[in-house]
Amino acid sequence: MKVAIIGCTHAGIAAIKQILKYYPTTEITVYERHADISYLSCGTYLHLGGAVKNLNDVFYADPDDFAKQGVHMRMQFDVIRIDAHAHTIMAQDLQTKEMVHDHYDKLIMATGSMTAIPAITGIENPKVMLCKTCDQAHELYQAAQNCHNVAIVGGGYAGVELAEGYVKSGHTVTLFQRNQQLLDEYTDPVMAKRVEQLLTTNGVHVITGTTVERFSDTSTGQLKVTTRDADYVVDMVAICPGVIPQSDLLAGQVTLAKNGAIITDPYMGTSDPDIFAAGDVTEVHYNPTLSTTYIPLASHAIRQGTLAGINVLDRRLKSIGTQATTGMLLFGQTIACTGMTLARAKAAHFDAGSAYYRGNYRPEFMPTTTEIQIELVYDRNSRKVLGAQLMSAHEIAQSANTLSVIIQNGNTIDELAFIDMLFSPNFDEPFNYLNLVAQTAVEQENGYWRTN
Repeated sequence: MKVAIIGCTHAGIAAIKQILKYYPTTEITVYERHADISYLSCGTYLHLGGAVKNLNDVFYADPDDFAKQGVHMRMQFDVIRIDAHAHTIMAQDLQTKEMVHDHYDKLIMATGSMTAIPAITGIENPKVMLCKTCDQAHELYQAAQNCHNVAIVGGGYAGVELAEGYVKSGHTVTLFQRNQQLLDEYTDPVMAKRVEQLLTTNGVHVITGTTVERFSDTSTGQLKVTTRDADYVVDMVAICPGVIPQSDLLAGQVTLAKNGAIITDPYMGTSDPDIFAAGDVTEVHYNPTLSTTYIPLASHAIRQGTLAGINVLDRRLKSIGTQATTGMLLFGQTIACTGMTLARAKAAHFDAGSAYYRGNYRPEFMPTTTEIQIELVYDRNSRKVLGAQLMSAHEIAQSANTLSVIIQNGNTIDELAFIDMLFSPNFDEPFNYLNLVAQTAVEQENGYWRTN
């Protein structure tokens, strides 16, 4: 059997590893546009902030290692056409410009996503740069050496993390966000305001609720950023927009969602029985709403790529879906989220409520302790947990993972209030803070549900 994999970032790499493990006699051919694989986009801000000294350290896989295992790694090859009916591929060697023709028995699409470049006048200005790929990370880093005043457009995870990176490298930073709050995909207003305060305290000028309309050169060689409300003069701009699935090669050949994402079954199979798909090019099954949606995350890509590799020749393992659990470390504070925000839960027609807990993670008699803030979102009818947002200088990322399991399993606020968690003054209070936020939710709902 011959398996072709188109794209080799997170999903493609994960698929290769599983095919080598479960189907060692399979012939694997990989097509990848770039010379390298496995770049982690978080490396951009970590490099700018000095945590990562060399961007090459961010790569976690080497194409030569796969080649030594017999994988045909066609690096810097651009796939131009896929004929799903004939099971053929046409690609171009970007170095020699030679056209090559290939065939496959099974195909895994791991082409990922492309930057959704916003329609802003002057965005083609060389002082305006994108933030997604490794090459773009190098460009941002080099440009920052000669620029002091930096603007960032986009207040999602990438924009917020990039703001920290530039502050730590000594830059003056202005962050523009079109919506009224930062991280609006992941947090509700209370937590978003605390993130904004954290940025502001550390010197970032945060401007929300505004639209960038134009970039233009000034007579002094700087860049003017024209927004709906005012003008700002900076040295360079980093754009951190959203992304869109890169599925054009299979348009009209497999079933796509409205936004172009490939629709898959739980085995990562598409409407074509010989084509699988994984990563940012696909939708995911989102457990809080029991529906499919587009949530591009590296964690999703790795899991989906793993499933595609396991199932490509033998459908043996289904996806269990996702809660879209995320986290970041921002100026010493961990911000972690899982499941739905209150706003998204209400938009999905849940009778949703939220409970807020604020307190120290362990007793005050200990030598040190740290405050934790949690917002828990739940369905007031079924009392099931729908989502949560946490913020603390304490390491609460694993608590978000715990709440992800709670949502996955359909647990209620009543169950979370008493779920078994260890107690030691070294780690928590007699009731863990996850118990306590659930108990707050129970109190808001006038007590526990009867269990008899």
